[in-house]
Amino acid sequence: MTEAINSAEARRRRFRPYPKYKDSGIEWLGEIPAHWDVRRLKNVASVQLSNIDKKSVEGQESVRLCNYVDVYYSDFISSDMDFMSATATPEQVRRFSLRAGDVLITKDSESWMDIAVSAVVTSDLPNVLCGYHLALVRSPRRETGRFLARAFSALGPRDQFQIAANGITRFGLGGDAIRTSIFGMPPIQEQRAIASFLDRETTKIDALIEKKERLIELLQEKRSALITQAVTKGLDTNVPMKDSGIEWLGKIPAHWKAKRLKQVVPQITVGIVVTPSRYYVDDGISCLRSLNIAKGRIENAELVFISQAAYEFHRKSQIFNGDVVVVRTGKAGTAVVVPPEFNGANCIDLLIIRKSEKFDAWFLYYFIIIMRKEPK
Repeated sequence: MTEAINSAEARRRRFRPYPKYKDSGIEWLGEIPAHWDVRRLKNVASVQLSNIDKKSVEGQESVRLCNYVDVYYSDFISSDMDFMSATATPEQVRRFSLRAGDVLITKDSESWMDIAVSAVVTSDLPNVLCGYHLALVRSPRRETGRFLARAFSALGPRDQFQIAANGITRFGLGGDAIRTSIFGMPPIQEQRAIASFLDRETTKIDALIEKKERLIELLQEKRSALITQAVTKGLDTNVPMKDSGIEWLGKIPAHWKAKRLKQVVPQITVGIVVTPSRYYVDDGISCLRSLNIAKGRIENAELVFISQAAYEFHRKSQIFNGDVVVVRTGKAGTAVVVPPEFNGANCIDLLIIRKSEKFDAWFLYYFIIIMRKEPK
């Protein structure tokens, strides 16, 4: 409890309020410190949309291109990155060679959520050019570039670009939409302080995320190993073993038997396959699809329903408590044991393994999990 209080106090000291605020005049921006300005991007930086193609043209100058993925997956663009080889005209080299403090943003994407993702160039890179699907934002002051690169990621500034992006299956920003965008701009010394603070703090957070991701990987490996050991070797490590006769399965407890699934379950069948949508109704019998099957559970989101008549017609695809249903396409092998609340439901294009007196449903479920990882 004391640690939590101290942490909260530290945050309050770090983010002390300014002496005075003012209305920015922009609804989404709200109040800003009284000494900050509200500026359109074109008044603090130039904006150029790259027209450099990734294809090399004979007779042009050899260059390297900083492309969409370089920006999308990085906060900083530096000389040690593996840039693509390409060619460019002398005019393109003059306009798009990267300088320290330049900001690159994604201007085209398959998702509007990926519009205006930014990265800042850390040093002059004379032979590296701003590549296709990107815009180059250049301020006379390096500090302003570092600040803008972070501001592009903030709620509000980021949202205005996503809203301005045009498209249906692919989204793009025009030059005017970028140039007329609005930012709250502090004095240059404060820009430098804010950028340095965020560089330092986000680096700490990224390092923590990396550690947590590695821990998750190790826990997933441990989980998989635990399941594999239990369903292929049992719980008693001292029990006598025998060769299963199956290469990937290896040895199994001597009192176990290796059998095909069809020998221990009463039926294996498939859900509705042919034009199931013609049976949909607004209120009827619950009908599971592959997108409803998660890891060991059923997701109710986007659950569909079929009519009583369709339910009666498709008796073979009815599912009951204790059956195991398995996804056939997409995330093939994802499975779930049918819970009581879906007893008597129906399903679409799912593999149905009927409940058996000879085979525990949950044992089968865990065995399917490890089967997904085995080579075919």
